[in-house]
Amino acid sequence: MSAGTKKIDVTVTEVVEVNDLVKRFRFERSDGAEMPTFSGGAHTVVEMKDGGITRLNPYSLMSDPRDRSAFMISVRRDEQGRGGSLFMHREVKVGDRMVLSYPVNLFSLDLRAKKHLMIAGGIGITPFLAQIKQLEGMNGHFELHYSVRTAALGSYTEELKAHYPDRVHVYHDDQGEAIALGDLLDGQPLGTHLYVCGPKGMIEWVCRTAEERGWPAEAVHYEEFLAPQSGKPFSVTLAKTGKVIPVGEHQSMLEALEAAGVDAPYLCRGGACGQCETDVVSHDGAFVHRDHWLTDDQKACGNKIMPCVSRFEGRSLVIDR
Repeated sequence: MSAGTKKIDVTVTEVVEVNDLVKRFRFERSDGAEMPTFSGGAHTVVEMKDGGITRLNPYSLMSDPRDRSAFMISVRRDEQGRGGSLFMHREVKVGDRMVLSYPVNLFSLDLRAKKHLMIAGGIGITPFLAQIKQLEGMNGHFELHYSVRTAALGSYTEELKAHYPDRVHVYHDDQGEAIALGDLLDGQPLGTHLYVCGPKGMIEWVCRTAEERGWPAEAVHYEEFLAPQSGKPFSVTLAKTGKVIPVGEHQSMLEALEAAGVDAPYLCRGGACGQCETDVVSHDGAFVHRDHWLTDDQKACGNKIMPCVSRFEGRSLVIDR
């Protein structure tokens, strides 16, 4: 089932410039009803009608899960991206009607934890804002370490420090400040769970360090939605109908399937959830796997592909669709 099968018609009720790179958007249901329930760490897929292109981008919900009057997201402008963030920054205005998916949570809090240790980088702060609100309502124990490029580009740092002065620690790259990760991980009480969201390098560093320090894998949680990368055009054949679908240079296989009218499944569109996992019937060529879902053995076998972020280079590709 795709996230697109359950949609919410919304109206943009607020657009706020947080800093030079980030804007916050507030959405309310157009029919005046309450928004669906969600928990901290959830995301929604925003549908954007950009001329003749329909863009579908996942964004973490940052609003208080206890407040069902609206959803809020923050979007960092990416001049080198595929156009979704630029559309949100340049085109979306108060009063616009848009469509969101129902929320999906791939980065939920483990409520068995005695303490929640959060590490954020840049716009990776957004899921933690909702998680902190959720924990606040439960008297949960958390500690946040937040790395930003500069004070001016630190989204929500001032309000976080004002509300939680003893539990929020901010580090500025331009001042040479850095998280002493090893000492931080070694000093946590038994029963602590670790969460990280931010740039790819940060996620890999935190997860690698936690493993080296003996943290159990089930106590380490991370979220990274990968953006589909450009590549050589190729074609994919659907085994059930024989239909051949071209995939463009700047188009993911999932987007190509959707453009051809195929109801392809998805939840995150970023290589993390496994919902779009597709069996490969046959192929003559090489895969470019970019997901977090398939194991190394599965990738080596060439029997599966994640069409949301992965590509193919070769003469022929037939998938079980």
